[in-house]
Amino acid sequence: MVTTVKKKIRKFVNEGRVYVKSTYNNTIVTFTDNSGEILTWSSSGSAGFKGPRKSTPYAASVAATQAVEKAKIFGVEKVHAYVKGVGSGREQALRSIQANGISILSIQDITPIPHNGCRRKKARRV
Repeated sequence: MVTTVKKKIRKFVNEGRVYVKSTYNNTIVTFTDNSGEILTWSSSGSAGFKGPRKSTPYAASVAATQAVEKAKIFGVEKVHAYVKGVGSGREQALRSIQANGISILSIQDITPIPHNGCRRKKARRV
């Protein structure tokens, strides 16, 4: 009996998208192609940061650097950036992507903003 091993075909993507989701607790950087298929991703947690250090700008830059190194395997050179969230790692992640040799063509903020939808959560009392 002969078993055949299916060879994984690696995509070559010259231009894609990068999504930076920055919350108060973590920062997630995701590289996709233009149709939205995920190529690679990285986060502050997967970069080795734990607890309150995950939400720092430095952790976001390390996560972005790791994601860029993985994305370069796919041939990504130019990206359209989409930023979501209110965390402190938003700008630092974008700076880190640009510093590692990927040119950012456009930046768009896709943070969801309610237009008087649901009632807001009660304010936290400490």
